[in-house]
Amino acid sequence: MADFILRRAEPGDCAELNRLILALAEYEKLSHQAAPSPEGLHEALFGERPACEALMAERSGRAVGFALFFTTFSTFLCRPGLYLEDVFVEPEHRGAGIGKAILGHLAGLAAERRCGRFEWRVLDWNEPSIRFYESLGGKLLPEWQLVRMTEPEFSALARQSSVPGAAS
Repeated sequence: MADFILRRAEPGDCAELNRLILALAEYEKLSHQAAPSPEGLHEALFGERPACEALMAERSGRAVGFALFFTTFSTFLCRPGLYLEDVFVEPEHRGAGIGKAILGHLAGLAAERRCGRFEWRVLDWNEPSIRFYESLGGKLLPEWQLVRMTEPEFSALARQSSVPGAAS
């Protein structure tokens, strides 16, 4: 029997979720890019227009992992998808089945929601995670490259591309 629980995040979890996100950023060597806040998480998860959902993993009453995910859409399949933005289990709690349980729970949500895809990204240097995802049946798609614009770039493009009468 598992000695951990998985549950949907609640508004009172934002500080612990923030702590875990900062731990993930440190693990991924991306602390310089991380600027989460409990207030920002609360708005994203529970605000007027939630942008994402979160799952919390607890062990002995303490948050030790999380998954943050949201709905996407596949034009080709004409169905929603589930996108896993981040999953993290504190290193000292790995090997207890928490990561597999999180991914299994999200796979169940994807099936329940009639999603055509369940997708996420992994850093190319993260061999332990790559092997783990492949062991569960995940497939890496090297032919797809991530394209990213951050706020300065997309704001500049929006200013250059405004179309009179376009709906927002």
